[in-house]
Amino acid sequence: MSRIARVGQLEAGENLPLVLIAGPCVIEDYPVSHAIATFLKDLTTRHGIPFIFKASYDKANRTSINSYRGPGKKEGLAILKSIRDELDVPVISDVHSPYEVAEAAEVLDVIQIPAFLCRQTDLVLEAARSGKTLNIKKGQFLAPWDMANIVKKAQSVGSKDIFLTERGASFGYNNLVVDFRGVPIMQQTGCPVIFDATHSVQLPGGQGESSGGQREYAPVLARAAVAAGADGVFLEVHENPDKALCDGPNSLNFPMIEALLPQLKAIRNLLS
Repeated sequence: MSRIARVGQLEAGENLPLVLIAGPCVIEDYPVSHAIATFLKDLTTRHGIPFIFKASYDKANRTSINSYRGPGKKEGLAILKSIRDELDVPVISDVHSPYEVAEAAEVLDVIQIPAFLCRQTDLVLEAARSGKTLNIKKGQFLAPWDMANIVKKAQSVGSKDIFLTERGASFGYNNLVVDFRGVPIMQQTGCPVIFDATHSVQLPGGQGESSGGQREYAPVLARAAVAAGADGVFLEVHENPDKALCDGPNSLNFPMIEALLPQLKAIRNLLS
């Protein structure tokens, strides 16, 4: 079974270049999102790295009722469409209910199933029926081999292009740990595996009413994941993470990702 998933003309998987899924956790507004997307498009073009722009229009799984969730579906999808059309990059965002899939699929190139919702059968099936490429994030509460059942759900209604994303597993309270055996285990499903390096250094709920994070360790985990054979890397990126409205503590700034991407590409090339 060939381990490949397609997003338009972009291909990712076995013996293919490392793909980058990156952007801010949540859409703050058009100028901030466009600036981050432009930077990432220029950076990945220079290094010859396939790129998918990520930003959530509604981040429903927040720690507190006071946490910023994003601009909402209508405004957020309009911003993502503008970025997709202006920069000629595929875009990805989360969906949280079956009822929003059809409208989201009109704009998104990749539909993302959040980790907390990866076992929600109706959501997975509706996203799969859209015909869009899926990115299914492994729940922090699941073993890597459990993802095989979720892949079968999506495939049961015809989904062919599926990414699986490792984002760490719950380790006690307010902490995550990564077992890199999960990369080859999940690849046995026939799906490319993406490693989410920034959510893996998140400290869920670690600041009381928000999550903390240790962004300084994200490059370490990203390099280890690519060495373990991950087909792509997922990174939350912000020009000024300390002022980001969501997930700032685990987001990379521009200099950090500029230094990291050539290293990841070099590691991938050694394995090809």
